[in-house]
Amino acid sequence: MKKILFLALIFSLYHCSSPKQLSTTETQNKSQTTKKVLARTIAFYNLENLFDTIDDPKKRDEDFTPKGRDNWTSEKYKKKLQNLSVVISDIGRKETKTAPAIIGVAEVENRQVLEDLIQTGDLKKENYGIIHFDSPDRRGIDVALLYKKDFFKPVNFKKYPLYIYDNDTRQRIYTRDQLLVTGMLDGEKIHVIVDHWPSRRGGEQRSLPKRVKAAELSKKIMDSIRKIEPNAKIILMGDLNDDPASPSVKNVFQTTAKKATALSQNRYYNTMENFYNRGIGTLAYRDSWNLFDQIIITPSLLDDSNPKNFHLWKAGIYSKEFMKNRKGRYKGYPKRTLVGGQFIGGYSDHFPTYIILIREL
Repeated sequence: MKKILFLALIFSLYHCSSPKQLSTTETQNKSQTTKKVLARTIAFYNLENLFDTIDDPKKRDEDFTPKGRDNWTSEKYKKKLQNLSVVISDIGRKETKTAPAIIGVAEVENRQVLEDLIQTGDLKKENYGIIHFDSPDRRGIDVALLYKKDFFKPVNFKKYPLYIYDNDTRQRIYTRDQLLVTGMLDGEKIHVIVDHWPSRRGGEQRSLPKRVKAAELSKKIMDSIRKIEPNAKIILMGDLNDDPASPSVKNVFQTTAKKATALSQNRYYNTMENFYNRGIGTLAYRDSWNLFDQIIITPSLLDDSNPKNFHLWKAGIYSKEFMKNRKGRYKGYPKRTLVGGQFIGGYSDHFPTYIILIREL
């Protein structure tokens, strides 16, 4: 299916939550054959330190307590949950008329904060499920997957530990596990990997080998699935702490930003690379933008030869004005929850990214 056909079809988007809803185009042109299209949003969002207010002796969460450095009270926690619920529920809604079918998240303290999140605001009515494992990360933050139970049915899920070591002491550096979830999206099998690669602490180049190791683990997972299922539909999403052009991404995955190349050479397609090439990012640091929040897919998700199967329609970065700083030196940057320990009531230091998959009904 060509892009021009996609644009025509968008006016007749159909979704399972309201099966009787017809677009104006469908209603006015009953004499013509109208193709109904099912559209689903798959998103990723770094929630920036979504901690509860309870001190867990096994985690470094002392700052996020009422008596801690950040004076993290129940009121502030609830405000953050409310803000995040507003963002998440709206990602892709314009195109699909519903909240995301699947959302990978990073920087969550535990399962309870996710339980609180999906019961907040507009998310409460969306019937989300949770897949989460505690990881050995030294900061106590994990990755997880939220999914709409009406759309996605998990079949299997597993965590993969990342083994990396300090160059000087050879001691293991404990970081986030990688999460693999396999399930049926409206009856079609897909695999989703949620990652949060090691940070750039200590400098980009000095810390790069850690992210290369993370990339190698992710690619190993993806390659092993494709060995069994050559046409597997796999989505890797996460805060990679590197850009689409970084060696950890470009060299390890051999990604491309050209759909034709991905299909003809059977290469991984980075849905965020074209945004990066245009200078668009998801977070800003020291007056420059980065695009760490990436979604990489197998070429099978670009194949539209059978329009009855899910395939990529579009990708995006959700960056509404209400999520940004409105003035000052950091105008236009993501509005954070805390700055220098001071609560400013923002959302996250990252913008979420997303893709929309479509198929004819």
